[in-house]
Amino acid sequence: MIFMELRSVLGGRRSIRFFDPDRPVERAKIQRILEAMRIASCAVNAHWLRAVVVNRAEIPAATLEALKTPVAGLVQELAPVHIYCYLDAGVVTRMKGARLKELVDVGALNPTHGWSHRFVDEFVYPQILEPMTKSPGYLVSSAFDCGGAGTQGLLVAVDEGLGACWTAFNPVPAKELLGIPDDWVPLYCLNLGYSLESKEAGGQRPRPAFEELYFEGRVGKPFARDPEVVSELEKTGMLQTPAPLPGRREEVRALARRLALPE
Repeated sequence: MIFMELRSVLGGRRSIRFFDPDRPVERAKIQRILEAMRIASCAVNAHWLRAVVVNRAEIPAATLEALKTPVAGLVQELAPVHIYCYLDAGVVTRMKGARLKELVDVGALNPTHGWSHRFVDEFVYPQILEPMTKSPGYLVSSAFDCGGAGTQGLLVAVDEGLGACWTAFNPVPAKELLGIPDDWVPLYCLNLGYSLESKEAGGQRPRPAFEELYFEGRVGKPFARDPEVVSELEKTGMLQTPAPLPGRREEVRALARRLALPE
């Protein structure tokens, strides 16, 4: 049952760009989103993701203007809640393997696989984790985990009946506004609110063909797509009618008039 609900969430509301700017988001819903981010799977139990929740109405007008990016300014202006997400790049060196020892203590990492406190102290941290933080790919790999945690929060947001949209933001004014430490790396902002759009938001967005993206055994041999699985996912709502849905342009024009935006 849970898997069926998850598939419906995955195929439900797309990135929402028309928020109700005057309808607040309940604090409990924001907490559920953050709880989902916190329990996401993470390499070496590091949990790099940090987030700062801000009500848009509490951001000074000049600062909000400075935070905007050219392609996402209106989204940031309309969304009542912003969750600014960062990568805490210093967490591994600060913890020095302590988070891994927690996994040993609770039986998630076990002697059957060679794990112990001594193994962490004498091998894993000095020979793997510490050098990893100095490697060129460190931020890429840790950002991958942050993305997974952020997406987990996004799914909960949709399940809570909210609209959501990831946007980039200007990190300079954000650092001053939010008191961001020097070793936090800016990622994205999760904009939240109640949608003024229909839940279909114009239909499922265009994506590359399945066979162009996924392969079996080696690149060049597409993973065979089973039509029965496609049909099943269409029935459960994960795969939905492609954009544009009939009436989408009329919907956008009506929203533009309601929000006093260019048509």
